[in-house]
Amino acid sequence: MTDVRIFGYSDPLAARAGGRVDFMVSAEGATRLKAQIVRLIHGDENPLGPGFVEEEIASDVPAEIGATRQYTQVGSYAEVADPGRVLAAPGALTLHAFFCPTRPGHQRQAIMGSWSVNESKGYGLGINPEGKLEFWVGDGDAVDHVTAETELVPKVWYFAAACYDPATGQARLHQIGVINRWNSHIGPVTPYDYDSHVAETLRVRPADADAPFLLAGAREHNPRRGAFVALNYNGKIDRCGVYGRPISRDEAEAMAGGAVPQEGMLAYWDTTEGYTDRGIGDVIVDTGPHKLDAQGHNRPVRAMTGWNWQGREDCFRLDPKQYGGVAFHDDALTDCRWTPTVTWNPPEDLKSGVYALKLTAGGAEDYIPVIIRAAKPKAPIAVLLPTFTYLAYANEHLSFEANIAQAITAHTPVLVPEDIEFKKLEEFGLSTYDHHTDGAGVCYSSWRRPIINMRPKYRMPAMTFPWALPADLSLIWWMEQSGYDYEVITDHDLHFEGVDALKPYKAVINGTHPEYYSEEMMDATEDYLTSGGRVLYTGGNGYYWVTSLCEGDPACIEVRKLDAGSRAWQAEAGEGYLASTGERSGLWRSRGRAPQKIVGLGFTTEGMDESQPFERMPDSFHKRAAWIFEGIGEYEPIGDFGLAQDGAAGIELDRYDLALGTPPHTLLIAASHGHSDNYPLVSEEVTYAFPGRGGTQDPQVRGDMIYFTTPNHGAVFAAGSIAWSQALPCKGGDNNVARVMRNVLDAFTREGPLPGSAFVGDEKHWR
Repeated sequence: MTDVRIFGYSDPLAARAGGRVDFMVSAEGATRLKAQIVRLIHGDENPLGPGFVEEEIASDVPAEIGATRQYTQVGSYAEVADPGRVLAAPGALTLHAFFCPTRPGHQRQAIMGSWSVNESKGYGLGINPEGKLEFWVGDGDAVDHVTAETELVPKVWYFAAACYDPATGQARLHQIGVINRWNSHIGPVTPYDYDSHVAETLRVRPADADAPFLLAGAREHNPRRGAFVALNYNGKIDRCGVYGRPISRDEAEAMAGGAVPQEGMLAYWDTTEGYTDRGIGDVIVDTGPHKLDAQGHNRPVRAMTGWNWQGREDCFRLDPKQYGGVAFHDDALTDCRWTPTVTWNPPEDLKSGVYALKLTAGGAEDYIPVIIRAAKPKAPIAVLLPTFTYLAYANEHLSFEANIAQAITAHTPVLVPEDIEFKKLEEFGLSTYDHHTDGAGVCYSSWRRPIINMRPKYRMPAMTFPWALPADLSLIWWMEQSGYDYEVITDHDLHFEGVDALKPYKAVINGTHPEYYSEEMMDATEDYLTSGGRVLYTGGNGYYWVTSLCEGDPACIEVRKLDAGSRAWQAEAGEGYLASTGERSGLWRSRGRAPQKIVGLGFTTEGMDESQPFERMPDSFHKRAAWIFEGIGEYEPIGDFGLAQDGAAGIELDRYDLALGTPPHTLLIAASHGHSDNYPLVSEEVTYAFPGRGGTQDPQVRGDMIYFTTPNHGAVFAAGSIAWSQALPCKGGDNNVARVMRNVLDAFTREGPLPGSAFVGDEKHWR
């Protein structure tokens, strides 16, 4: 480990040549960094391959740049726009909210208020370190409070009202349980007394704080970092507001049933306002007289069940008034909001590829990647890099926190100093494979933060081999080594431009793991194939999770894990629809669009202990497909080598399945076998659990290689394996996996009919 720490990210993650890329850099232990733009060609240091390969690029980035420590605001909250300072120190007041705490008792948490932590000024409603509801006020010298009598129960809905009269100093705190049969973690059969009504005469009058009114946090300041939000709340907040008068207990009881008195209202944040069929954004609307809307930061989670959810409607589109819950988390992060340190203007004639800003100082280094697309498409081949998947796995913590990680991977995690540096401050957020501190699954991920596992040379600690971008560089290296004219595009290009992003290319190659797909991406791929496009699907577990981009924010994806699939978490009841688009998340297969319907294969198994080769199947000798295996022997194992556990068929594997929509004329040309029992059949295939679902027992545990044609001379070649492309660099790139790829690519990039297309199904099928 080093005394120097360098971290950074690019914005955007993917840009067009001739555009602009900002690099946000934070450095500790050094103020001057050596800087160099490099093109990344191979990212795996495994000695069985070419090793790490980079190419220095002349650029307008200075050879040395200055950098300082940049701080990150972690935790979601909402800030009220209050230019007239209506809520700064309103005198007599009532704060009220429906709330469902998910982690009471671990520290002080602010539900709402205008409170300055370092000044001890203002007022706030929140939860004290003992897990009790509390209203507090401060004048800068002293703090006083009124506290509820009973501890809050996690994942239970309450109504709270904190009333204060400065004329008498009296403060009253009303806490009322509002559980029903559906809305909380426990139900009416549990004999808890949730209610508390307490009154105190406070000795302190609240002073006007230099702090905004916040939901789910409070303002703090220190000289080095500046202003930030602390006392982050974990849990949901539903309809809430502020009155300029104390309300009575009878009014509080009525409000706990849904009443909304108008007299004296200063603000009323109706968390059910603003929903459309396409979702809801980050603005929490104030329907009160002053229109003091609250802007969410770090993506408070919307489209969540509220205090009055009745269980019948499972989507916010059916009844938005039951979906007022807004979930906040103290470790949420979707935007570091760092200031740009240096800007790169990639020239229009720059070769399309994966680039990075390489930074070094005092023995430390960092590569900040950026993907550059051609200014105007010219090459016949596109490599489609799965940037949605990169974000889904960004900064995953499985090696540190998932108890089942070793059982899944059959490895003890191997940690390196970079992993410890990343983990020790917990400042760069989570992946969609992680849980927030209160146990909720993470549904948002963004590129606007350093992503440690999206770096060349990086090996995932749980798996001990490269994953996502570092693995996809094996395909990039082979394309370079083989002399193919190609360009890179990304999931983001495909999402925004649809089929137009693919049309310029005769052939498109998927990356190793195209797992996260939006509806726009599914449609575009399908349209490309039906119009004569040709796809090499050379990955595993693709087109799997229904994923979307947040409106107005291309950096941030959303995904929710539902009732089927290999999932690290599962959304709570009624919360399976995406706030960003209004569509049901979960598996594409569960929505009638199994990947087999588009590329012929779908996820069937995963294992990380070893990989196997492919073996030719009888269909490979059919004249429609025999050309794919020119130069390969009849019984020759294909890919009994590889940088991903020593084989071309492994890690995550996909299977041909007519029952799930594989086109009926598809040729099953090769398959793997002999996988260990660490390769179980995926959970969505298991309707009844019984012994015998591992690789040594179940014939569905395999990877398949297929070929089929589509309309207008289009075609799909698919080798359903994450390990496939990572076998390409072995033996200097001269191997039989590479030969299959060359045979297919050469055919797919030629004009006119494909080889073997003159032969039809009634031609003799076998040799």
